[in-house]
Amino acid sequence: MEQSIKASKRLGARIRSIRKQKGLTQGAITIKMQLLDCDMSRGTYAKIEAGIRHVSVSELALICKILEVDYNTLFQSLEK
Repeated sequence: MEQSIKASKRLGARIRSIRKQKGLTQGAITIKMQLLDCDMSRGTYAKIEAGIRHVSVSELALICKILEVDYNTLFQSLEK
């Protein structure tokens, strides 16, 4: 069983913020994830950004790859 990261509104908000800075829509992110063999709908991705769905380690790795950031960038603002 793959590890997941607990649903977090702060993590979701951080992902959303970076996505918007990159000029990407939720739909664009999910299309790129699907092209990388991750079966995720826009609605499911929206739940991650809203902090109401756990995110698997592999999903988070793909999100980082698509957003061109590393894990530290996502989690550095959450340490407070």
